[in-house]
Amino acid sequence: MIVGIPEATYHYHIHQLRNDEDPDRELIETTHELFKKHEGKYGYRRIHLELKKEGYQVNHKKVQRIMREEGLKCVKFTRKSRYKSYKGTIGKVAKNRLNRRFNTSVRLQKLVTDLTEFKCAGNEKLYLNPILDLYNGEVISCGISNKPTLDVVLNPLDQAVDLIKHEAEYRSTIHSDQGWHYQHNKWVKTLKKNNIFQSMSRKATCADNAVMENFFGIMKQEMYYGEPLISYTELKQKIEKYMDYYNNERIKTKLAGLSPVQYRTQTSQTAA
Repeated sequence: MIVGIPEATYHYHIHQLRNDEDPDRELIETTHELFKKHEGKYGYRRIHLELKKEGYQVNHKKVQRIMREEGLKCVKFTRKSRYKSYKGTIGKVAKNRLNRRFNTSVRLQKLVTDLTEFKCAGNEKLYLNPILDLYNGEVISCGISNKPTLDVVLNPLDQAVDLIKHEAEYRSTIHSDQGWHYQHNKWVKTLKKNNIFQSMSRKATCADNAVMENFFGIMKQEMYYGEPLISYTELKQKIEKYMDYYNNERIKTKLAGLSPVQYRTQTSQTAA
């Protein structure tokens, strides 16, 4: 049958008829696309923020309902792997300057760090030591090694110090637990030399470094738990890719739906 109307008009009306049949069809499809794009890491709150960026005027409760009905749910797993670096007082134990005051509106003013362990295939292990800026939750540097050596914390510290020298407006504080790496003379001397305050959690008090603990929990939940063990080299690459995703793409609700880097760059542009 020949219809005497332009092709574009025909497809427009077909599209409208389909939307009339299911007005949420396009919203549902976009929700699926966003969930797939972020590899199932986003719950309804972050999907809702992403939909708003796409121009959808939709209530978060409706997004929650759609995701529930469509079976778009993050499956949670556990694989316990906790590294304990505490070996008693072997060097300098600093006072808790941070004292759970995790908020700051100043970039590079308050930094936190910790060392965590991952199991790999073949009885190998991977050790990760990131340094995170409490201003926007950005990982500004990190060390990765197959052994918990001193270098795995000193290398990212050197990277952080270089950034602080060139970009920090106020004196910085770096907070950690009482692990032997952070009591070591080289760590302490590096901080003193660069006029950086040292802060430490109280013994056996994870809540004193809750932001870092939370970061490790999120990271392992999203890219490690429930996955088959892989080689050290493969896991190192996977972590480096996740770090880039975490800093540049993964949005935070407390950053108004922006990623750490988006928040930093947008804030700096506004200030300028």
